[in-house]
Amino acid sequence: MEEALTIGFISFLAPFLGCTVIAYYMLDWTARASWLAGVALSTTSVAVVYAVMLELGLNKTEFGKTVLAACFITDLGTVISLGLIFAPFTGRTIIFVAVSIVAFVVLPYLTPVFFRKYGNRPSELEAKYLLLILFGLGSLAVWSESEAVLPAYVVGMVLAGTVGKDHILIRRLRTLTFGLLTPFYFIRTGSYVSLASIIAAPVALFFLFMGKMITKIIGVYPATKAYKYAQKEGIYTTLLMSTGLTFGSIAALFGLSHQIIDQQQYSLLIVTVIASAVVPTLIANAFFIPKYLLPKKEDGNE
Repeated sequence: MEEALTIGFISFLAPFLGCTVIAYYMLDWTARASWLAGVALSTTSVAVVYAVMLELGLNKTEFGKTVLAACFITDLGTVISLGLIFAPFTGRTIIFVAVSIVAFVVLPYLTPVFFRKYGNRPSELEAKYLLLILFGLGSLAVWSESEAVLPAYVVGMVLAGTVGKDHILIRRLRTLTFGLLTPFYFIRTGSYVSLASIIAAPVALFFLFMGKMITKIIGVYPATKAYKYAQKEGIYTTLLMSTGLTFGSIAALFGLSHQIIDQQQYSLLIVTVIASAVVPTLIANAFFIPKYLLPKKEDGNE
């Protein structure tokens, strides 16, 4: 646990501070826009890392579980910083925080009872129950001028012990999320991107992308060596922790919708986030997979 906490926290802090400095001093962005850039580029893509781990079978190993836990810590830092830096503190904020805290305390006790009483029915009440909670708290967050992902992320953490045990429900939620909800979100995200703005600022795009990659490497790789990772394990972990996608685009869209950044800055951040989802993953899987950690495939004839 300490290992995941350390790697995850450094994976958040190094690019958060580094990319903020790059945006402010090298790209001449405003202070708020620079902080937003730091938040957007500090993320690690849990979706990308989980998909890689699942495909290779590393999610069943201690190494894979540690990396995934570190990803959650990184994104938790992103979620908290987004809320603390940019959310307005008004009467609505107090109501949102109070209701959320009550929900976070009650849900771990209420959810198992609900699942035992109404679970395993053709009407899929478990999925509807979870969606009701997520949409309800998300709507409350938007009403308070915060970001809907904040309560959703914490709900996922507090219900991990209950929902995570039901593999069938997890598969259904994954199908619903990736097959239906996620495409609509990314269509909306992409609709605000200006290709002309990207073409007009290739230097800024290069600085943002390299800023994220370099700060992640400077922060994460030494941390892996401190925990005695072999070279391939350390490099592979560093590259996977350098990915970004969902939370980075959420932060960028939040900044655009609240007029913290303009369309050109938004476009640069989105392209940087997408590039960080692709480039490190390709390099990691092409050259640095620690094959000796892969679970052995069982012989189907036995």
